[in-house]
This record gives sequence, C-alpha cells and structure tokens, in this order.
Amino acid sequence: MKEISLGLIGFGTIGSGVIKLLRENAELIQDRLGAKLVINKIGDLDLLTPRVVAVDPHILTTDAKSILNDPGIDIVIELMGGYEPARSFILQALHNKKHVVTANKALLATYGNEVFAVAEQEGVNIGFEASVGGTIPVIKTLKESLVANNIKSVLGIVNGTANFILSKMTDEGKAFDVVLSEAQALGFAEADPTYDIEGIDAAHKLAIILALAYGKKVNLEDIYREGISQITRQDIDFARELGYRIKLLAIAREEGGVVEARLHPTMIPFDHLLANVNANFNAFHIVGDAAGPIFLSGQGAGMMPTASAVVSDLVDTAREMMKGISCLKPARSHREAETADINLKPMEDIFTNYYFRFSAVDQPGVLSKISGILGKKHISIAAVIQKGRRQSGAVPVVITTYKAREKDVQDALREIDQLEIVLDKTMVIRIEDDHS
Repeated sequence: MKEISLGLIGFGTIGSGVIKLLRENAELIQDRLGAKLVINKIGDLDLLTPRVVAVDPHILTTDAKSILNDPGIDIVIELMGGYEPARSFILQALHNKKHVVTANKALLATYGNEVFAVAEQEGVNIGFEASVGGTIPVIKTLKESLVANNIKSVLGIVNGTANFILSKMTDEGKAFDVVLSEAQALGFAEADPTYDIEGIDAAHKLAIILALAYGKKVNLEDIYREGISQITRQDIDFARELGYRIKLLAIAREEGGVVEARLHPTMIPFDHLLANVNANFNAFHIVGDAAGPIFLSGQGAGMMPTASAVVSDLVDTAREMMKGISCLKPARSHREAETADINLKPMEDIFTNYYFRFSAVDQPGVLSKISGILGKKHISIAAVIQKGRRQSGAVPVVITTYKAREKDVQDALREIDQLEIVLDKTMVIRIEDDHS
C-alpha cells in the first residue's frame, strides 16, 4: 500500500495530538484514504520533555532543515507557532515543492499574502484548517461549501479563553480577575493571557476569515480591535437586565463591495444562537446570499480537536497526491494572482447600536445634560436605566441607543467625559441586534 511520508516540526501539545490521532485511528484513516500516513521525522528543540505519546527516538531531530530538505518527505506539518523561524521553514518547504499543513494563525494573518502566493507559484498545497476554530470546519465551509455565495456576514466567537471568562462572569457573577485565574489554573489561559484577553489572537483569526470570505488581501493592522479586560460584573448585570449577553465577537460584513471588520466585546440578544455558546467553545454564524444563515459550533482549541483539523488537511493533500494533482482548490477560495487589497470601511463610519454606562454624580439634571449632547450628535436614545447604585461617590446611568455612527459617538463621549458631573471615563459596548 502506498505511503505518504510526513515530517513534523513542533512536537508540543498539538504535535503530540497529531501523532496520537494518526496512531489510534490509523486503520480508519488508511481505509478512507487508501494509503498510509507515516511520520518519518519529528523536529523540535526539546527532545527530553515527556510527551503523551512515545515515538522511536531515531526519527527525532533538533535540525528542522533535515526535514525541509529531505527528498523523501512529502508533507511538512508546521506546529511550532510564532513568526520566525516558522515563516522561513514554511517558505523553504514550499520552495522545495513540499506540501505544508499548519495551524499557525498568527503567521498566516501577518504573512499570509506572501506564504499563499509562494504556495501557488510552486504548485503545492498549504492546508490551514486548524488555524481558525480548532475542530470546526469553518475554512472548508467558506472556501468549498459556500464557493457559489457572496458572503454577506460572518459573526464569530473565535477565542475560547475570552468566551470562558465572559461565560463564567455571566453565569456565576464572578469578577474578571477571579475568572482569569481560574482559566489559567484549568489551562484555558496562558500565564501571559494578553493575546487572548486583548483580542490579538481573535484578530488573527478574523484576518484569515476575511481573506477567505472576500478573496482579498487583508492587512491585520487595519482590523479594529478591543479586548475584554475592561468588562465588569456591573456591565454584565446591566446587559442581562436589557436582554443581552456580552461576547467577544469577530464581525465581518459586506455591503456594496465595502467590508466592515471589527473585533470587540459585543452585546447580543439572549435568543441569538451565539449568545448561547459558552465555556471554551467557538462558533460561527455565516450568511451567504444563496445559502442563507449557517451556524457552526465546536471545540475551538485543545490537543485532539486541533489535531483532527490537521489530519483532515493531511488526508485532503494525500488524496490529491495519489491522483497526481495539487492545488485543486485555491488555498484562500480565489487564485492568489487575482486577489486585490480589501476595501475596508473605516471604523469611524460604522453604524451600530450602543450601550453607554456613565459614572455620574447623584444630582438632578444629569440625564438631561448627557442626553442633550447625544442629541446634538444625532444619537437617539433607545432605553435608560438610572438607579441609585452608588459606587465611589458615583451613580451609574445606563443608556442604549438606536443605530448611530461611530464617529458621532466618539465625539459625543469626548464632550460628555469632560463634564464635571461625569466622574470617570464612559464605558462603551457595541450592540448587535440584527440576527442576519
């Protein structure tokens, strides 16, 4: 039986999961593929730390180039993460006419335009299903199942750590710092959680989604981003009172050839499917012009879910190899030579609904002064909550709005925050009431 030779660079958690899955489900994979997937070399700088799987020490190496330059290796699996030397390794593998499978979202979000162009130029495949959504087949859905659709919108919960924290804060009434410590103890958050809680990881995934959905080159720096570290129990309680849950939401929406792309904490109604995605799960709500709404949910990270996505790419590539073809499907839905820069709508021109929490002094006339400034900036009030919940000498005043322009909102808040009656910077959370 034909063997497809694999070289793995990065023998950490996910790499160990790939070995485990290939070993435990070898017969199943072999029956479905009609060939054997065989790991012939594993590269990692640390060969001493025990893994969940034992391998023949003779296939281990600290020299990644011995994998990249081995003519017997058909597919290189890059699971080391980071920018360098991962970028150089992937490019070298591609130039050596080796197919590549990677889970490296940060690399693809930052250097994807270069990497995908080289893969197409060299006529080899690059699989990256595991880079977004873990085990959820969102990349295949966008570039294969929805290939005949104009993608109208993608809303995604794409970071399991942030979702775990917000879910626990909502359901158990715990403070952000307390839940973050729990997440770190359970292994859902890193010792340095910055990438997760400040939305950097999620922005990487959104950049990849944008390129797939719209066939355009995306500059990561152009995506508006906010994290969840400023969300308080008070905001979560007010959200519940108003009929919402707060999620860190990746939003892509196209209209008239212009795409809005943003990543920030968002209030979504209780009855929205995404509002009920909790713990460390990820989910995507996609709308195609022909398909209508599609909902995908599952484990967005973890050893075996991510390994499942990696092996899926390995099987896809192996099937093409056995037919003597490659690049049957463009890596990012469109041929790289035909892609142009994406036309992103400036954040200041975005229209959406808003939640404001003002910390105001407890005296008459506060609401009229605030509403007067909002009205002057063409911002219409939808609801008001004003209660005597004094905190540090301030009383919270909560206002939600109808759709308003971001620039007008920011202009209004700069003026409001300078009022003597407002004692702290206003909390702003955007609201997505549209289920489409």
